[in-house]
Amino acid sequence: MKLLINLAFQNLFFMDNEIGQKAAYNGTKNFNQHQVATANATGFGAATDDFMERGIDLNEQLIMNKPATFFFRMNSNAMENASIQPGDVLIVDRSIKASNGKIIVAAVNGELLVRRFQQNFNGVSLCAENKKFKDIVLDEWMQFQSWGVVTCTIHLIDATLVAFNKNKNS
Repeated sequence: MKLLINLAFQNLFFMDNEIGQKAAYNGTKNFNQHQVATANATGFGAATDDFMERGIDLNEQLIMNKPATFFFRMNSNAMENASIQPGDVLIVDRSIKASNGKIIVAAVNGELLVRRFQQNFNGVSLCAENKKFKDIVLDEWMQFQSWGVVTCTIHLIDATLVAFNKNKNS
């Protein structure tokens, strides 16, 4: 009963006397191994169950702020020297502020670009990590918005998985 009440109210939280939205998924960090039921017909767990590790949850490892996190697929080789290849999946967190040296997704004149954010006393520029692409120096006439910071890339290596994803996305 307590679990059902907890699940019913976990989407609401209070912040500065305002009601906001919280992600429905909180990860599995609040459970320990003794709270997970084992499938032993005798009612006693195996001795090795005490030492069993739970699996790796990629949401817990790679996502800091679930409501502000989005996934993009890179479709250019502008960042290849930063180890971001075409077809890679980018994990982008919109709650992180763009700062000097971070790789960001930027909206420039209505186009989404992935570039390294560089700010100095002369101004702001968006730098590609490929010599085939020119750096973009932002001026007052350009429409610029930092859409989010790239926190992680997922790069597929195995040809079978690459083909599987290509067929699924076409």
